[in-house]
Amino acid sequence: MSLSVNRYWTLADKPVPAWPAADTFELREGPIPAPGPGQALTRTIYVSLDPYQWGYKRRGVEPKGAPCHARTVSQVVESHIDGLQAGDFVFNTNGWAAYGLMGEGIARPAYMVPRKLDPARGKLSHAVGVLGMLGLTAYAGMILQCDPKPGDTVVVSAASGGVGQIAGQLARLKGARVVGIAGKPEKCRFVTEDLGFDACVSHLSPTFTDDLSAACPAGVDVYFENVGGAVFEAVLPLFNPGARMTICGLIAHYGDAADANAGAAEKAAAEARGVRVQNLFVGDYVESHHDAFLADMAPWVAEGKVRYLEDIREGLENVPAAFAEMLKGGNFGKMLVRVGDDPTLRA
Repeated sequence: MSLSVNRYWTLADKPVPAWPAADTFELREGPIPAPGPGQALTRTIYVSLDPYQWGYKRRGVEPKGAPCHARTVSQVVESHIDGLQAGDFVFNTNGWAAYGLMGEGIARPAYMVPRKLDPARGKLSHAVGVLGMLGLTAYAGMILQCDPKPGDTVVVSAASGGVGQIAGQLARLKGARVVGIAGKPEKCRFVTEDLGFDACVSHLSPTFTDDLSAACPAGVDVYFENVGGAVFEAVLPLFNPGARMTICGLIAHYGDAADANAGAAEKAAAEARGVRVQNLFVGDYVESHHDAFLADMAPWVAEGKVRYLEDIREGLENVPAAFAEMLKGGNFGKMLVRVGDDPTLRA
């Protein structure tokens, strides 16, 4: 590719469907932007693919013709930002693009604050996973909101996904008994054999409800919700008095009407059983807990106390297909796409 050309994916100029289709996105080319005062040009290395991004697109959050939003790991090409120089690695929000700007005047979600990365603290890709917003999401939902205790039974849906695998391991570190919910048998084996969950049941099983009940003979004290729908309905009758539930995601509802009040039915049903239900928005915890989270999580990952599986695909041209696959549960681990060279891998 010419150094003067930027490639990026944007939404096609047509109504956004309930679920992404082959013609939902367009790959475009444009000039590589020049950084102004207080800005830096960065080349994208990793694009994070997460279910919440589909909500952005369906709600029309993204400007027409702009690169699709995503959190990214990038390398600085040219900098007019104090303390940042060419060659540095950063967490930022280039989106589904080969290059992007960061700094003054560059639109981004307020809580997704760009930061310089230290490769010595962990893999670069982990900055959009276990050592980034996903890790903080699991930490905030499980540790801060649900506060698992020794002897508690904790259930985590989408247990092999980017957030679920962390949340369950954090509950284990707190002494709880942890039951995962996943799909295919190999995902369930990974959750128990590699992540150390005490049990894992498949929501694809025709006896799923009975399997989950058998895996939770003492009921459920904590539920980390990533799915909703039929999975939530199987958990609901198992809640113990005083149970806690955090609603992190509801992927079963992502195809609902864009203005639907997703999660309202689940929250009301759980509260009717006396469950303390909290919605989880990671932006509420960035300023107050990010540094403390990273101080805890980086050593846990380095020491193998928290393990993390990534599903890394290759090439900017494959981002839409990988994104659609992720929304359907086809990923195995945290989904991201490597769109540029990661020089730390060579080291």
